[in-house]
Amino acid sequence: MMSFESRVSRLPFFLFISTLLAMAGAGCSPDPSQSAAPAGEKILVAPASLARDTVLALAQKVARWQVANMPSSLLPVRGSDERNPRSWQQAAFWLGMTWLADRTNDEWVRATIFDLGNRNEWQPGKRTYMADDYSVGMTYLWAAQHGAGEMAIRPLRASFDKVLASPSRVHFAMYKDKATGEWPCVNRWCWADSIFMGPSVWIELSRQTKDPRYRDFAISEFKATKAFLFDPEENLFYRDNRFFGRPEDGGPKIFWARGNGWVIAGLARMLNSLPQDDPDRADIESLFRAMATRLAGLQHPDGFWSPSLLGPAGSPETSGTGLITFALAYGIGHGLLDRVTFEPVVRKGWSALASAVNADGRLGWVQQPAEKPGEVTAASTTPYGAGAFLLAASAIADLNLDAGAPRR
Repeated sequence: MMSFESRVSRLPFFLFISTLLAMAGAGCSPDPSQSAAPAGEKILVAPASLARDTVLALAQKVARWQVANMPSSLLPVRGSDERNPRSWQQAAFWLGMTWLADRTNDEWVRATIFDLGNRNEWQPGKRTYMADDYSVGMTYLWAAQHGAGEMAIRPLRASFDKVLASPSRVHFAMYKDKATGEWPCVNRWCWADSIFMGPSVWIELSRQTKDPRYRDFAISEFKATKAFLFDPEENLFYRDNRFFGRPEDGGPKIFWARGNGWVIAGLARMLNSLPQDDPDRADIESLFRAMATRLAGLQHPDGFWSPSLLGPAGSPETSGTGLITFALAYGIGHGLLDRVTFEPVVRKGWSALASAVNADGRLGWVQQPAEKPGEVTAASTTPYGAGAFLLAASAIADLNLDAGAPRR
C-alpha cells in the first residue's frame, strides 16, 4: 500500500516542489458554491421503470435529441472539442450509440454511426500519443464488425503501430512545460479519464486483429497508470497527481465522480474485450469489484453521485452517475457483482438519470468539461453525458429487470 508521501516522493524534484506548492495554494480547492444546487432546481426522483423496452425507448429519445443538437445548441465550453467529431466529447457519445445499436432494431442508430465514420474517413484524432484521440476508434472497431470491414480500422491500426514503434517514456506527473506550453504527461495515460479513452480501444483492436502487441501495450500502460493514481486506502482514483492528498477546504480528499466514473466504466470495457483466460483479467476484476463496492456506498439517497465523491452532498450530476450506473449494471450482468447487493444501487441510479431527461430528450445536469468537481445546472448538457446515459441504458436493458425484488 502506497502512502501519499511515497507517491509524491516518486516525482522528479522540481515536480515534487510544484506539487506541494499547488496543494498549499488557495486556488487549489473548488469553490464551495460550485457544489451547491442552484435555488429552485432540486430534482425529485421517483422510481423509473427498468423494463427493457421502456429503458431502450428513453435511450433512443436521448440519442435522437443529441444527434439533432450536436453541436449547434450546446452550451459554450472551454476549447473546441465539442465541435470536433473525433474528440473525446463526441466519441463517448458515439460509443454509447454502438451499445444502443446492439440492443435495438433501430436502423437510424446504425446508419448514424456509419455516417460518422464515413465523414471522419475512419481517422482517429490527430495526436498520436493522446488517449483522448483514441476514443473514437472504438466506434470504428464496432463498425468493422458490422459491415464496414477492415478499412474502418486501418488508420487506427497505423496510428497505434507508430506508438508501438516509438513509445512515449515521459513521467506521469501532470505539469505544464513553460517553454512549450504543453503538458508532457498526456503522451501517456497520466489522468484518470484516460483509462476510459485508451486501454479498451487497444485491447479490442488486439482481439479483432489477433495481434497481442496491442493488448500487451494497453495492459502495461494501464498498470503504470494504476500504480500512480490509485489510492488503495480509498479504492478510488485521483484525477491526476495534482490532487494527491489534496483537501477540500480542510475536508476530505478530492475524488471526482466523473473521473472515477471514467475509470470504472473503462474497466468494464476492458473486461468486455479481454478473454476469460487472460492472465491479467483476475487483477482487473478485483479492482473493478473494489471500486464498485466503494462507489456504491457513496451514492446519495436520490440515486445520484455528487461531483465530489467524498465532499458534502451537492447538485445532481449525470455524467458521473451515468458512467457508474453503467459499470455496476455491467458488473451484475456479467457475474462480477452480487445482484442482491448492487441491483438496488442500479435501480436508484437509473431513476436519477431518467429524471434528468426533459420532454424533448435532452439530458441535463451534466458537468461541463473539467478536471475536478465543479458547478452543475439543470440546463448543462454535453455529448459525453448523453453517451454515459446510453451506456447505462444498454447495460440495464441487458438485465431486463422487472418491478420485482432483486434476485440472484
